[in-house]
Amino acid sequence: SSPSSLGSSRLGLGCFCGGAAEQLVAKRFFPSQSIMPPAQRRVLIIGGSFAGLCVARDLKDHYLVTIVDAKEFFEYTPGVLRAYVKPKHLDALTFTLYPVIEGRMGCKFIWGEVTGLNGTDRTASIKPMFGDAEEVIDFDYCVIAAGCNFGVFHKWGESLWFPTIHEAARPEGSWPHLDERFLEGRRRHILEEYSAIQQLNEKSAQILVVGAGFIGVEWITELQHFFPKLKLTIIDALPQCLGPLPAKAAAYCSRYMQKKGIKEFYNMKYNAQDPSFYSNLGIQGKPDKEYVCIGVKASNYFMPKEVLSEKGPGGGGWILMDMTLAVKTREGKLWGTDEQGYGRIYAVGDCNYGCVEGPGKPDDWPIPPIPKISYPGEEEAIIAIRNIEKVDKLVFRGIKTTHMGYPLELAKMHWPWGAGMFATSLGPDDACFVAGANWVKNSGLMCVWGSPCAVQKEIIEASKVDECAFGIVGRLIWHFVHHTPVHLFGGGPRWGY
Repeated sequence: SSPSSLGSSRLGLGCFCGGAAEQLVAKRFFPSQSIMPPAQRRVLIIGGSFAGLCVARDLKDHYLVTIVDAKEFFEYTPGVLRAYVKPKHLDALTFTLYPVIEGRMGCKFIWGEVTGLNGTDRTASIKPMFGDAEEVIDFDYCVIAAGCNFGVFHKWGESLWFPTIHEAARPEGSWPHLDERFLEGRRRHILEEYSAIQQLNEKSAQILVVGAGFIGVEWITELQHFFPKLKLTIIDALPQCLGPLPAKAAAYCSRYMQKKGIKEFYNMKYNAQDPSFYSNLGIQGKPDKEYVCIGVKASNYFMPKEVLSEKGPGGGGWILMDMTLAVKTREGKLWGTDEQGYGRIYAVGDCNYGCVEGPGKPDDWPIPPIPKISYPGEEEAIIAIRNIEKVDKLVFRGIKTTHMGYPLELAKMHWPWGAGMFATSLGPDDACFVAGANWVKNSGLMCVWGSPCAVQKEIIEASKVDECAFGIVGRLIWHFVHHTPVHLFGGGPRWGY
């Protein structure tokens, strides 16, 4: 079947034959008995990136798993900056989803955009990539791992760092002639940007990077290494680069930029309307090119407003979740529950609110704000997986206790210790790695730096892409990072999930 075909998918007619038909037989021949559950429950995963593929890997053997994604390919987002200055690097960051999901993993892939989710009926409306009309499919469980965008000032969150994949966003974007839902469209966009940077380099153009966080620092150092004629300036409203990370790491990156001739300005807000703004940066007139590298923006357009936050990064719109990662409403009620009150829809990774608020300061919240990076997204995916398995035992299999006889209870999220690990590239030959950071400013420890850290980051990139592509080497390296059998620290349960 084609990746855009829904008619015979496991969530379509094929599922009815495996589930509802069995229930009809049970009613006919065993009227006094309880209705037997479908042989395998159906799991819909929205998003085929880090967290979504993590969920599929764990559930594929015991559930009918379907992944839907609006683009045809996986992209290793943390490494995409390198592709804009070295286009052939895109091949190392991407792969086509269909052969991996259907060929290697044995799951179902739908190439299309989710336009709506109905929690009461447990159905999803999907616009197939090559179809003219929306189709509705049903599910027993749903995991939303739809990610986010990075363009805070753009209506649709458009940025270079993530492809424009929503159909309604393309006509209002800056590159409507390119369709980045195709891998070839993404490649052409990168080549166009690379060509434009080449021309800027030839005339020694003035470049301004707004935001000295991870993306801003990595981007400006990539530009400097591959296009040394550019005149580069970076600004940030905070007193140092890399935001809340330890001062030692910020100082290391700052020294690197100074050594490479990159101008830095801190405690300065971006204000292009102020006539003196650019002159204070030593720029005559206006820069030839500006890159905004500030924050994140939600892209949960398919979700009802009742489950989206009214505040948060980029103006809100993040999916609200409880401690079990089940989706909840603004009133704090679980959304899309079954007859027994268990949540059937979970939100993991960058698409969710990233915290569970409580009284007092973030230090006192049940879950303080979590960075929107891949590690905590995959950790959340593991917790959602375990909760799906536990709800399945409670609802469909009648299992109420653990193997040790304790009541079977849903796992609760915690602030993952790995959310405090940050590897910041400084061009291809230098980097710094921070571990142990949390929501407190200046926390963490810079434990690796220089060329060894650059090699470390390349190994992380290659092995994570291989894991997501269901490669044996990547899975061997990364499996126990999130499937830790014993937690000695970090907030997780002592004996794992």
